[in-house]
Amino acid sequence: MKKDKVLIVGAGLCGTLLALRMAQRGYNVELREKRGDIRAAEFVGGRSINLALSDRGLKSLRMVGMEDQILEECIPMNGRMIHGVDGALRLSNYSGRTGEYINSVSRGGLNVALLEKADEFDNLTVKFDSSCLNVDLETGTAHFKNLDGTTEIVTADVVIGTDGAGSSVRRSMMGRTTDLLFNYSQDFLRTGYKELEIPAAENGDFRIEKNALHIWPRGHFMMIALPNLDGSFTVTMFHPYEGEAGFNTLNTPEKVQAFFEKYYPDSLEHLPNLVETYFENPVGPLGTIKCYPWQAFGKVVIMGDAAHAVVPFYGQGMNASFEDVRIFDEMVDAHEGDWATILDKFQESRVENGNAIGDLAKQNEYEMREKVADPMFIKKRGLEMRLEQEYPTYYSKYSLVTFNGNIPYSEAMRLGKLQDEALLELCENVAEPSLEEALAIVSAIK
Repeated sequence: MKKDKVLIVGAGLCGTLLALRMAQRGYNVELREKRGDIRAAEFVGGRSINLALSDRGLKSLRMVGMEDQILEECIPMNGRMIHGVDGALRLSNYSGRTGEYINSVSRGGLNVALLEKADEFDNLTVKFDSSCLNVDLETGTAHFKNLDGTTEIVTADVVIGTDGAGSSVRRSMMGRTTDLLFNYSQDFLRTGYKELEIPAAENGDFRIEKNALHIWPRGHFMMIALPNLDGSFTVTMFHPYEGEAGFNTLNTPEKVQAFFEKYYPDSLEHLPNLVETYFENPVGPLGTIKCYPWQAFGKVVIMGDAAHAVVPFYGQGMNASFEDVRIFDEMVDAHEGDWATILDKFQESRVENGNAIGDLAKQNEYEMREKVADPMFIKKRGLEMRLEQEYPTYYSKYSLVTFNGNIPYSEAMRLGKLQDEALLELCENVAEPSLEEALAIVSAIK
């Protein structure tokens, strides 16, 4: 057992995975969470947004020996099922290679599984209902207020903030603008989200295609649906706040019903509780957070949403946070015993990539709600699928991000952008481009 104490603030997905890994390494780990234990809480709908687990996240779960266990709780999604206003369906696969797909997984179910695994370690303690008030960055001392009103002071060799977009640990760093020169940006979309549900059929079957992520793209707004193990689908509306499709406009049962009849008509037979659920569930904001630095004085570091919150349109928020944990573990492996170097090297490795996936996610919103129905985009996407089928070493931008965890997000964004531009130009200028022409173009991109 190592003597060093690791204090982790935030027992969500990122924090619990990190605590588990540090415990496996033999550290004395304390994990604190401001909310109650999710395993004892009643489910509250409206803010879950099912998660898409892909290569980067799976590699991190493999690191702690949980990949196979979690995959048993997942539903494979082979591609996007596009729903036209007229009810026409079109499946667009995520990859041209065999066996590449993303996995629909319950956020809560995954968090519970990680917590259950963490309970197996005597050197890992978890305390719920304990809010972090602030952190003394030089000494690694954190101040907490518990649900019963008591306060505690905890000192550790390293303090790691995995406490989400509203991070208290990050806030302590933001208060040190003079010596840390802390930069912070928060970019909210003019789009919010609201959760609905397609229940399982009476016989327990799925009402719509099980192995797909369903999209109803409508230009300036859209709706998506991801499958659950019980036969239901978690449905999420991504709409502006104002205008015909705005959440502030759709404020009566009659308006909601009429809107769905006009824009999402094929969904109505699958949404028996549409109006009730619509008004029960809140509208949530969507935003991107970027900041720098991520570490302070070799004692405190932030990761996951605390460092790089992203919008959900690339399905990479959890995967990026899990990758943070894996990269951090690699730095511990390389520099164990030297926390200052570990934190500095981790920051050096991840900041650019955290910013890149934030930018990619914002760009993908436009693709999902508008471009997936564009004829030229469809033509380019078909060419990419053929390239991946015939030349498995070729990766489209989507595949670079989603199925190739060996390439950093920043490089996937750079290379993918150049490939997209080149193939789109080819599709615009050539009626039926050959694979040989396309391969020659993308092979020249470095």
